Amino acid sequence: MAYDFQVTVDCADPHSLADWWAEALGWPVEPSDEAFIRRMVETGQARDEDTTTHRGVLVWKIGAAIRHPDSGRRILFQAVPEAKSGKNRVHLDVFVGKEKLESELDRLTAAGATLLHRGQQGPFTWVTIADPEGNELCLTGKGTQGE
Repeated sequence: MAYDFQVTVDCADPHSLADWWAEALGWPVEPSDEAFIRRMVETGQARDEDTTTHRGVLVWKIGAAIRHPDSGRRILFQAVPEAKSGKNRVHLDVFVGKEKLESELDRLTAAGATLLHRGQQGPFTWVTIADPEGNELCLTGKGTQGE
């Protein structure tokens, strides 16, 4: 049996981090269904405190997601009370291709990422960076999984 999955990232500010990752990966942020949220509050199934406004739109306070435009794969950003305390045990490798590695590094650091280190093993190169909340990811010169 094969299971589907989503990746969930714990964070302090899910909406801002979802915006950052959407820009980083070129995936859209899932739209908010304001009518549904209002209906849940009006019928007592949620509280006003469960909501917030982000960029002028009513959203659920504790989560935001981005979705791959073709595959539908989803990354959920979920608010947690504690700060990040150590190195990630799981991270994303973003395949940007050798020719775009430096330009993507420049673009993402300008948008708030932090360069952590560079690596190379044989013909493979990568750059480890951290998103604005310190979650690690690798930009890799590997263009596709088959290379």
